[in-house]
Amino acid sequence: MRTEILRHTFQFILYILLQVLIVQNISFGGYVIMLPYIMAIIMLPFEMPKMLVLFLSFVLGICIDVFYDSAGLHAAACTAMGFSRHYILKYIAPRGGYDIGVKPIVSDMGITWFLSYAATLVAVHHFVLFYLEVFRFTDFLQTLWRVIRSSIGTFALIYLIQFLFYGKRKN
Repeated sequence: MRTEILRHTFQFILYILLQVLIVQNISFGGYVIMLPYIMAIIMLPFEMPKMLVLFLSFVLGICIDVFYDSAGLHAAACTAMGFSRHYILKYIAPRGGYDIGVKPIVSDMGITWFLSYAATLVAVHHFVLFYLEVFRFTDFLQTLWRVIRSSIGTFALIYLIQFLFYGKRKN
């Protein structure tokens, strides 16, 4: 139990550093904004209580807001993502439910499941983030196009990280 907490704390810090030190400096002309730090929420265990997920999502968003100077935008988007995570997991749950000790990664759950899970959470996060940033519906389609492009870019980076670091385990 203690090693799981330390591992998740280390991952939490690592994703924030990845976002702030590396990915923040990658530019695609403003067309695609990649935010892989949300992988910290995606990778949380299935058994984690909803209130703890919400709290950790909020803390993650506040940490990113400090570095981006975005006045709570990331905290709101991460909290919305953390809130919707429970319902998405419930909706796409396997027939027998989730097994104890299984993690929400491609190698444990399969590509189809991970695509529906992570892509939906990424889209929720980006939708809330970009519409709060614009805070008007006059540019609805332009903002929606930005959400779609950035969601695809973020999901591609998350899948690449999954492929590189959470690949098939040896038995």
